[in-house]
Amino acid sequence: MKTEQHNSLRMLQWMMAASLAFPVALFVFAASNSWFSTNENADREIERTLDVAHEHALKVFETIDRSLSEINEIVRGRSDDELRANVDAMSARLKQLTDALPQLKSVWVFDNKGRALINSLDLALPHIDFSDRDYYRAHVASDVGTFIGANLLPRPPYQGAPFFGVSRRRVSLNGHFTGVVQASVLPEYFEKFYARIGRAPGSFFALGLTDGSVLARYPNLERSARLDPKGPVGRSLSENPDGSLITIRAPGDNIERRIGYRRLAGYPVYVSAGLETSAIRDRWLKAIGYHLIFGIPATALLFGLLLFALRRTRRLNFEATKRREAEEALKHGQRLEALGQLTGGVAHDFNNLLTVIRSSVDLLQRPDLAPERRARYVAAISDTVTRAAKLTAQLLAFARRQTLKPEVFDVGQCVSSVTDIIGTLTGASVEIVTHLPDKPLYADADLGQFETALINIAVNARDAMKGEGRLAISVTASEWLPSATMPRKDGYVAVAIADSGCGISPDQFERIFEPFYTTKEVGQGTGLGLSQVFGFAKQSGGEVVVASEVGKGSIFTLYLPRVAGSAVRPPPTDEAPLVDGNGLSVLVVEDNRDVGTFTTDALRELGYTTELRQSAREALDEITSHADRYDVVFSDVVMPGTSGIELAQQIRELHPDLPVVLTSGYSHVLAQNGTFGFELLQKPYSIEQLSRVLTKAGNWRKARRETA
Repeated sequence: MKTEQHNSLRMLQWMMAASLAFPVALFVFAASNSWFSTNENADREIERTLDVAHEHALKVFETIDRSLSEINEIVRGRSDDELRANVDAMSARLKQLTDALPQLKSVWVFDNKGRALINSLDLALPHIDFSDRDYYRAHVASDVGTFIGANLLPRPPYQGAPFFGVSRRRVSLNGHFTGVVQASVLPEYFEKFYARIGRAPGSFFALGLTDGSVLARYPNLERSARLDPKGPVGRSLSENPDGSLITIRAPGDNIERRIGYRRLAGYPVYVSAGLETSAIRDRWLKAIGYHLIFGIPATALLFGLLLFALRRTRRLNFEATKRREAEEALKHGQRLEALGQLTGGVAHDFNNLLTVIRSSVDLLQRPDLAPERRARYVAAISDTVTRAAKLTAQLLAFARRQTLKPEVFDVGQCVSSVTDIIGTLTGASVEIVTHLPDKPLYADADLGQFETALINIAVNARDAMKGEGRLAISVTASEWLPSATMPRKDGYVAVAIADSGCGISPDQFERIFEPFYTTKEVGQGTGLGLSQVFGFAKQSGGEVVVASEVGKGSIFTLYLPRVAGSAVRPPPTDEAPLVDGNGLSVLVVEDNRDVGTFTTDALRELGYTTELRQSAREALDEITSHADRYDVVFSDVVMPGTSGIELAQQIRELHPDLPVVLTSGYSHVLAQNGTFGFELLQKPYSIEQLSRVLTKAGNWRKARRETA
């Protein structure tokens, strides 16, 4: 309370002091605010005008570029003699193009020695060598794309306004240089446009090249002027090549201006717009004049009120800042707690799995171990590896980084087939009721992950009902996602699972999808089931919504993208049975030496012929030299330099009949974009799985060769 009183008294003292000096203070305050406001408004006006000039110039050059491409297509494959023989018809087409574009003065086609073959002018073609022009010289040595040159004067017998050339290289069908296609652009076209949009006093526009050449300028001065690279504009271009706002004194007329410049995307051209600083200053003086004439009596009281409001606002801002800092600290603590829980959960589960593996390995190393015990320990290791892979898959599912294998399936039919499994898991005391649609509803998602999500939700519901109650599963169509603002064309398939359990308390509602978060007793669950559902729904393009009330149960609704019935793909064929390699030749590409050596040794044991390479570059060199030696390429995805996906795409282009099988434990590219049409074997894989997928790929190639 004392602090507030002290502040109020101090505020009154400030107001009393201000009331004594208000005429001067008010004028300085208003003048400074008006000065900054005027300059900010001028900068915004310059930016808006620059947007217009930039958009105009970009469209003009893109139009010219497309016209040159069109002309290049017209003359492509025609010899110089053919063009001379059809000069009238070709000139008419060029003239038609020139008449349609007011920015063009003329269009020309030159041969490989700089002589004109065709132009859009009505005058006869003179025997003049144009090879010294910049728009021609730029293309002789190499293809530089679209070239924009400096301002030039017409060469006799031609007359008229200055122009600058925009040109492209002509090449023959075999890629040899055959000449140049060039458009003569009128700078005055830009200057007239700038005169129309630059109606504000002191307006300024310029169009120039990156080398400092000025192509067009308003107000018009000497177009052939060049900017000094060591001057203020040159230094600004080197520091901010894409664009900026600067204040300079132009060397041409020695007038100080505030200008903004911007580079055209894809072209060595800058557009600038600005205002004279004297015009900005006149605006400010005019605004201050109104303050002096009309504002002094009315502003005195306002100044006091503003000062009071300013003090209060500062206090409120200070309090808001403190509150935000406290909220950020709380959120940071919650994030650290969640990260600690996730890390601890992963460490706990993996340490348990590693303990089983380590103990089994130690026991296997004991001498005189009975065969049945050896088999039991080996089985324990295999089972533990499978559980570790499942744990990793659940973590990737929550992080939306798993590699999905989407397929189109009937959701109702899938729910019907999974119901038996759910009934076995929930027990006879749980009544399961399904409400399926009369017509099939198809979804595009990973079928295996969908079934896992249903089972995870059902198991969670069973535990909430303590093994006794009613579980209702319904499948319906929905046009919207609950969080979406617009409907989807084909809509969504909504799978709702309602239980009669205890419900979810409000303090737990926000955390149910967190990995390793569980309210069950130790050993009764990992806390990864619902996190898998959440990650699968989000990565599939849908979402999961929960409605719950304590004591009345919960409803989990899973939304998946729906597809039309006509888009249904046939089901995948069964995997090939496990067979020996029978001499099938495999090129293994794996940057991890231990994994690569183990894979090649295991494949040789199964009768495959193998060769190991540790990078995509080495693999490409090997395939280039001995492409016919191999039946299948088996490559890791994540490798230094060129990835396995890029390697597979290059092999597909060079050798489309050579199958490529990819393998990965995790790749963000695969998680975001899929497998790009390649067969994928997820790590960790068994030798049986590897043998099946390689045999399947090898049989595909043999069948293709037999039918060829």
